[in-house]
Amino acid sequence: MFDLRVKRGLLPLVAIAVAGVLSGCTNRDSVVVGAVPDDYRTRHPIVIEEKNEVLDLPVGASSHRMTWHQKAALGGFLDRYEDSGGAVVTMQIPEGAANSAAAHSVSNDFAALLHRYGVPKGYVHILAYQARPEDTPPIRLSYPVVKAAVGPCGRWPEDLMDTTENRNYANFGCSYQNNLAAQVANPADILGPRKMTPIDAENRDSAIGDYKAREVDDDFRARSEVDY
Repeated sequence: MFDLRVKRGLLPLVAIAVAGVLSGCTNRDSVVVGAVPDDYRTRHPIVIEEKNEVLDLPVGASSHRMTWHQKAALGGFLDRYEDSGGAVVTMQIPEGAANSAAAHSVSNDFAALLHRYGVPKGYVHILAYQARPEDTPPIRLSYPVVKAAVGPCGRWPEDLMDTTENRNYANFGCSYQNNLAAQVANPADILGPRKMTPIDAENRDSAIGDYKAREVDDDFRARSEVDY
């Protein structure tokens, strides 16, 4: 009877202990773990969006014709024009500035060069923007094109020395993502693979024939450490 009474007396204590353990589990489950993404690809995603290619070309107040440097800059500016799908090129010319007359004169050469580089007739829109009389502002050219881009880097919301959670800092991977986005020739490749091109049957048959005949290029044989 003594043992039974002792066991019965322990039941409330056991029940309290079990309830405490369960309540502790409940509290832990209510905490959201990993709310802040620790993957740099999630923190700094590469986004496909339409942006403007912009080029500012300085024009001197005494200029009358397009210079060689301006021509070279325009050629580089139009490198990606084919990716725009034949977009409109906007040319903004300063008005009321010291070089306004020169800018109007040089803009005719710019427009002619744009057409020679493949911009269709009627796809060059010339606009004016107001400038101060004492300034010599540039001619601005722009056209929209689809680009791969990442948000700006340099966010430091927390102390970099706070490593108690052993997580990457907020700016980690941002420059890498920006460099990767800038190097992608076709932004659509980020969304998915391209369709495979047809095989080169002649080259394939030649390669398979060499493999079956155990033929090895002489230059490769000379530089190889393997005795074929």
